Amino acid sequence: MKKKVKSFILRGMLGAWGGPAILAIIWAVMSRKGILTDISISEAVQNVWSSMLLAFIAAGISVVHDSQRLPKPTAALIQCAVLYADYLLIYLFNGWLPSHKILAFTVIFLVGFLVIWLAIYLSIRYKVRKINQKLLKQE
Repeated sequence: MKKKVKSFILRGMLGAWGGPAILAIIWAVMSRKGILTDISISEAVQNVWSSMLLAFIAAGISVVHDSQRLPKPTAALIQCAVLYADYLLIYLFNGWLPSHKILAFTVIFLVGFLVIWLAIYLSIRYKVRKINQKLLKQE
């Protein structure tokens, strides 16, 4: 368990540096939509720190896939739940997501998560199939 916590922290620290980049994208989109015009220094600081926390958790939670005890679908569900809570709470905390759009956010998040994991699953399955075919040819 100690190893998993250390791995979570290391992955999170590497990912946290992407937080300000995520924030810049969010601010650019909100600015283009006319939602964000000017913000105070305290709001900017809050947004930077919270986006770093968001990226820290998002990167660190991938550690659940390293566990040999957890079935992959269970690990994916844990990752999905943590990412969903992470994104939703930070977005609401910073006012980036109006509360009346939580349902739309949820649907978009779940569809995006499923598409990404389906793409990963299919590409790994394809690679495994190719390796198995090569092994069979060698025998």
